[in-house]
Amino acid sequence: MNPESAYNIADLRDAARRFLPKGLYEFLARGTEDDLAVRRNRSKFEDIAMRTRVLVDVSRRSQATTFFGKPSAMPIAIAPTGLAGLLRFNGEIAVARAAAKAGIPFTLSTASIVSMERVADEAGGRLWYQLYMMPDRQLSFQMVQRAKSAGYEALLVTMDTPAAPNREYLNRSGFVMPMRVTPTNALDVALHPRWFFKVFLPQLIKYGVPAMVNYPGSPSVMAERGSAGKRAGRPRSDSNTWSDLRELRKMWDGPLLLKGILNPDDAAMAADCGADGVIVSNHGGRNFDSSIAPIEALVAIVDRVGHRIEVMVDGGVERGSDVGKALAIGAKGIFVGRAPLWGVTAAGEAGASRALELLKQEIDRILAFTGSVSVNALDRSLLHLPQGFGAMPCPAAVSGKPAAPAGADAAIASLGSVQ
Repeated sequence: MNPESAYNIADLRDAARRFLPKGLYEFLARGTEDDLAVRRNRSKFEDIAMRTRVLVDVSRRSQATTFFGKPSAMPIAIAPTGLAGLLRFNGEIAVARAAAKAGIPFTLSTASIVSMERVADEAGGRLWYQLYMMPDRQLSFQMVQRAKSAGYEALLVTMDTPAAPNREYLNRSGFVMPMRVTPTNALDVALHPRWFFKVFLPQLIKYGVPAMVNYPGSPSVMAERGSAGKRAGRPRSDSNTWSDLRELRKMWDGPLLLKGILNPDDAAMAADCGADGVIVSNHGGRNFDSSIAPIEALVAIVDRVGHRIEVMVDGGVERGSDVGKALAIGAKGIFVGRAPLWGVTAAGEAGASRALELLKQEIDRILAFTGSVSVNALDRSLLHLPQGFGAMPCPAAVSGKPAAPAGADAAIASLGSVQ
């Protein structure tokens, strides 16, 4: 498609849906089980409204900000997303190049099918790396050393996946890693010849069967399967503890972020362990279907640790207005994952750039309509929040004992935006 014909992220998503086999589209668009968390991520953004301001000179408004002391042209970063190279040939590199041109950070996932070294060599820009801890900690530490040697600036540690998510639709479609051919996905691919000839065949000819090449020992590591023959997925660890984060802090001298935080107590513990930031996230709604939305959790976490470390958020972001709402609550930055993937799927690097440009235009409008000359000027006085939005249950109240509002409850009471 001509990326200029897309007027919003939804247009890019529609083009991507037409291009991709159904199984791959579902991998990108859906969450887990009944997709409750995906829908909740969106609906909670939609529950928030903003107040406009008038007669403010916003002719010199700017989206420029900093992440960990370094400049970013917009208050967004690219979230780590796996298998982008199955959406477009060399998709990870294409999105990284779009991010570099936009002046924002790009985060490469452990689950990438393009190596961290190739992305660094061929894309450049401000690169961050996302790490999944493996049962063998030494293998995880090898990836950390590789990222450091390749020049990655920040390390994002994802600890929100202690068990394999229940993505039943992938088992039905057969689009799993390691890849296997089934009658269902063979027919699916046959009905999408453009994807086969533009993406899968070039990948197969040049690099072989897609594999998660950043894992030590790939692809043999990824070939592990359960005793029943079901998907084992990437090696994951359900024995992670805070000592693992402390150990990574010793190894990594750049910004260290913990991704997958929804509880303010966990955010405080991350800060105590030396993290420079946390990412309030429920994995895009792709792991635990009963999860609260990150934008709901953001209020209490910002109030708890926002003065100590940088608090960022992801999940459900489809409009620049979503970015503005999260910034007004107190997020330092917002990660976007699906939006640039819709773009790169629809039109390669140009499509990813179009997605970022659309978000930039929409953020600019938010600044103008709210009378904000910079993203730092966005605050909670501009928000209209539903009653109790983001409030943490008070233990005393749960036990039947009266207690004065504290923490997030007190913060919400002071917003002056609940009507």
